[in-house]
Amino acid sequence: MKSVQAYAGTAYRMHAPRWAHSPTSGAGAGKQGGRANRVGVNALYLSKESQTAVSEYQQLSSLMAPGTLVCYELNIGPVLDFANGYQSGEWDELWEDFFCDWRSLWFDKRIEPPSWVLGDIAIAAGAKGILFSSRLPAGGVNLVVYTDQLGPGDILKPYDPTALLPRNADSWK
Repeated sequence: MKSVQAYAGTAYRMHAPRWAHSPTSGAGAGKQGGRANRVGVNALYLSKESQTAVSEYQQLSSLMAPGTLVCYELNIGPVLDFANGYQSGEWDELWEDFFCDWRSLWFDKRIEPPSWVLGDIAIAAGAKGILFSSRLPAGGVNLVVYTDQLGPGDILKPYDPTALLPRNADSWK
């Protein structure tokens, strides 16, 4: 596994408006799992590019539900850098399966996705996140942040200089 000491810079995420009041929780992915986190592991999926965040939110639909694009300021580490994908000799062979169809494996077949095991391995190695390539669009880069692994020196902060993000869920009552 390759690791970088820190990921510093900006990242983006489209949030469903209902959850824009809690932009750093990662609890949504923790409830049902995600590509690189099993159920019970809170994770926030971000993109290095704003267009990648929009595409990831829209997925393959021709229509896009309303969303709130949030920019984040980040300085976290260490982060595994898997953005260039699997390369023999640099990564354990299990990493070849990072881009498995985790949804089909888990929701349709009730089989534990190998990408969840890789997330567990990353966390056990002390990583606070994994950089990986996006399929939507090709060339984009995503970052999964394991929010419960962040410490006092880490920065994961939505950029909201004029306090436009809602502060609580009262709008949805």
